[in-house]
Order: sequence, then structure tokens, then C-alpha cells
Amino acid sequence: MFKTLFKSIFNFEEYDLKHYQVSMLAIISILGVIGMVLIRRLQDANERQFEKQIIGYAVGLIVAVVVSLIDYHFVAKFFIPLYFINIALLVITKFTPLGKSHYLAQRWILIGSTEVQPSELTRIIMIIFLAKFFDIVRRQINKASIIFLALILMVIPISLIFIQPDLSVSIVLFATFLCMFYMAGLSYKIILPTLAIGIPSFIAFFWYVQQEYQVILNDYQRDRILAMLHPERFPQLAYQQVNAAKCIRAGGISGKWLTDAEVTLKASKVPVIESDFIFTAIAEAFGFVGSMIVIVLLMIFIYKALKIARMAKDFMGMLIASGIASLTMFQLFVNIGVVTSLLPNTGIPLPFVSSGLSALLGNMLMLGVLLNVSLQNKRMLPQKETLSL
Repeated sequence: MFKTLFKSIFNFEEYDLKHYQVSMLAIISILGVIGMVLIRRLQDANERQFEKQIIGYAVGLIVAVVVSLIDYHFVAKFFIPLYFINIALLVITKFTPLGKSHYLAQRWILIGSTEVQPSELTRIIMIIFLAKFFDIVRRQINKASIIFLALILMVIPISLIFIQPDLSVSIVLFATFLCMFYMAGLSYKIILPTLAIGIPSFIAFFWYVQQEYQVILNDYQRDRILAMLHPERFPQLAYQQVNAAKCIRAGGISGKWLTDAEVTLKASKVPVIESDFIFTAIAEAFGFVGSMIVIVLLMIFIYKALKIARMAKDFMGMLIASGIASLTMFQLFVNIGVVTSLLPNTGIPLPFVSSGLSALLGNMLMLGVLLNVSLQNKRMLPQKETLSL
């Protein structure tokens, strides 16, 4: 029995270690080093974020390697319990005394002396859940009942995150859900009419939430949108983004650290610089060149994830890898969009770079699952079966 269970969890007979993506581990390690160098210089004297980040990265890499050896099919068997565990954690976060608040948002659970952000775990849980769900209903994906059920199942956790409030994670999760729905085979007969209705509806929604009488967003969320559009009218709310833009411009082409590695960065005065706004410090310290290196590294990670999706052994593996690629892409877009004032100020970490143990653990779990999908690919299937996929 134990041998059978071990084989179900670590299905080495189905793995091709030649396709283990060591390059992805190298990419996230480089990104981690860049982040830790900046965190060490930016943290206050009484903080220990740098030390926590080092420990978090070391533990995270071990977690990623271990998870990469666990068959994603075994994990997906528990997709329903995982879904309800996720819902329970989000409810506890918002509606019980265990939930902790920072910056007017209740997003954390206190476990001992450590604060954990359940919404960071929601990302990988929902990707696995949706991949398994879409795999089950694959042949009925365009039925109205299936579409409605999928929307309900996704809206529940997104709503619980939205009311924390956490607008950025809600948006990223919903965008990832739409990408996975498309990859699952949603018909263009549904997509095109939805876009025809959805785009004008979004424009109307964007106008509506700017009005004083709107009831969808909290006042401070509405004011953040207005601060992006009219920073001169909301100097306090626009402070982060205005100063972030100044720091980015100050970095120039090559950054300040090329000529003087000991220079104090102006970015150190930007609130939450070590987390949501760390791209500001990257731009000031390493300039346009350094910023592009970070972006290119993350784009390579996304490209490799999509390549893994294309070569995945089965439909569920393809959806998991596509979901991870989509979520990473949206996180990158939102983070840099906020820092450069293209989007309202709604914080989300830069993947594998920003400080924050919950986000780091969530990213490492996603990386581990992605690596396991890469170990099981079409090259290992008989030629006849490969063609049928």
C-alpha cells in the first residue's frame, strides 16, 4: 500500500529528468538576488526583511524542487478539498479575529508570530482547481450551464479577496481565469459577443466608479483611480506614484549604482518600496538597462511556461502551465503599470523579486508544479498517442 501511494505521489516512471527546467531555477535565482540586494539597502535599520528574504528563498527553492517531483495528477485529485480549504482561509481572513489588517486592508492571518496572506496561495490552488474542472467538463465547455458554473466557482474566491479589499489580486485572478477558459476551448461564438458587450461595459464601469455616488468600490479605491487621472487633486494618494516616476527618471540609462554603488537611492523614501514598488528601485539603481534585464528575465520565464504548456503530456497539464504563464504575465503588467502610473495604485508584488514570504511561497509552489508538468511531456508518449493530442 505504501509503495502504491509513493508511486502515485512521486511517479518517477513517467518523468523524463532530461527535460527538468534547470534554466527556470536559474532565472528565478537571478531575480531573487537582484531583489535581495535592493531589499538589503532599502530596509530600515531595525528591520530584518533581507534576512527573512534569504531564508525564504532558500526554503522556497527546496519547496519548489520537492513539489516538482510530486505528480500534478495526484495533487489534482484533491481539487475539491483544496477549493474549500481556500474558501475557508479567505473567510477566516476577513471575518474572524485571526485576520490582521495593514494599510486599511485585512489580508493576513496571524500564525504564531508569522503573518500569512492566503490570497497568495489562492493563485496556485485556483489554477489547479480550474485545470481539473475544465479537464472534466472539456466536452461540454461551451454549454451555458458549464459556463455559469465555472463563473460562480471563480467569483466566490475572487469576491472574498475583493472585499479584503485587494483589487489587484482580484483583477489578476479573473484575467487568469479568462485565459484558462479560452485555452480550455471556449468557442469564438461566445468570446466575440462577450467582447462586444464587455469592452463598452468596462468603459462604462470605469466612468461609473469615478462618480461620487458609485457603490462598487471603497472610497479610497475610487480616490486612487482619480489620483492616477488627476494627481494634482490628490497629492497624498498620488505621492507614491509621483515619486516613483521621479526615481525611475533619475535612474537614466545605466542607473546610479554603475558610477557609485554606495549612493543613497531616492526610492528609499517611497512607501512599500521593498515590495509593491521595488521596480522603482531597480530602475533608479540599474537604470533602463537593468529594468529591461528584469523584464526580459520574467518574459523568458513566461515563454518557457508557455512552451511547457505546448509540450504538456495532457490537457490538464497544458491548462496548469498556461494558467501559471498567464498569471505571471498579468502580475508583471499590473506591477509595472502601477509603478509607471499607467494603472491605479493597487499593490501587487513583482514575481520572485519583491519581499514578502507569502508571495514568495506562492510563486515557488507554482514553479514546482510547473516543473513537474515539464517532466511529463509529449516526447515521452508513443508516437500514435502523441498525434492524437
